[in-house]
Amino acid sequence: MTHDPLRFRLTINLMIFFAVLIFGTLVFIYLENRPFIDAFYYIIVTIATVGYGDVHPITTAGKVFAILLIIAGVGTFLGVIANSTEIMLSRREKLSRIQKLNMVIGVFFSEAGIELIRIFVDLDPKSEEIRKGLNITQKWTHQDFQVVSDHLKKSQYDIEISKSDLGFLKEFLLVRRDFLIRLLENPSLLEHESFTDLLRAVFHLTEELAYRKDPSHLPESDQRHIAGDMVRVYNLIVKEWLNYMEYLKANYPYLFSLAMRTNPFNRQASPIVES
Repeated sequence: MTHDPLRFRLTINLMIFFAVLIFGTLVFIYLENRPFIDAFYYIIVTIATVGYGDVHPITTAGKVFAILLIIAGVGTFLGVIANSTEIMLSRREKLSRIQKLNMVIGVFFSEAGIELIRIFVDLDPKSEEIRKGLNITQKWTHQDFQVVSDHLKKSQYDIEISKSDLGFLKEFLLVRRDFLIRLLENPSLLEHESFTDLLRAVFHLTEELAYRKDPSHLPESDQRHIAGDMVRVYNLIVKEWLNYMEYLKANYPYLFSLAMRTNPFNRQASPIVES
């Protein structure tokens, strides 16, 4: 299990900060014989470096403790502020990277992913079950997406290789090989392991077909091998498409509308807006 170092530092600083507040208040109550609210007020103004008003230490012990409090408390307080700011900026930067990454994912589906899904679904003898589960509508909630996602993890994908046009698939992928290479070179993909796995699987399938001069005439053993590579892509691409659809619904309604109207799992899908 990994820990966010920024959050860990902030947690430690907050623990020290609150410990200083509590301990300092109690000590000041004891040394200066002050009521709780005066002691707590003094601790706050000291740590915040706003200066003293009508409450200040009177005894020598109180003044010595005030010096120690300033040394320990001010540094901790500034540490909390610095860590909080750093986390906020880091979160903003992360959201920006996620947005750029999803733009890359969108381009992938526009250029290759949607057509690959159509090819695989048409070759899946059990595709009707998957089609029904992925008929996404505007009414879907996060829970709906989660239920379907959990179901897909248990689904068995299959490819009827004998019905496939491997020659067409080969040409389709070779035309997009440079595009796939450029996607793999994108450093932001390192933060999206599942999509990176999908790209590698697609690229591997492309390479396998590229090495076969005539993929339409392959021995049965080699057909099974290619079918396995296709199933791997099929398995990964369906899950990534579902995640991307949920992202569009939550963030870009107009893109989600088009994505629904071109849903590769819906036989009746049409980009034409009827009503």
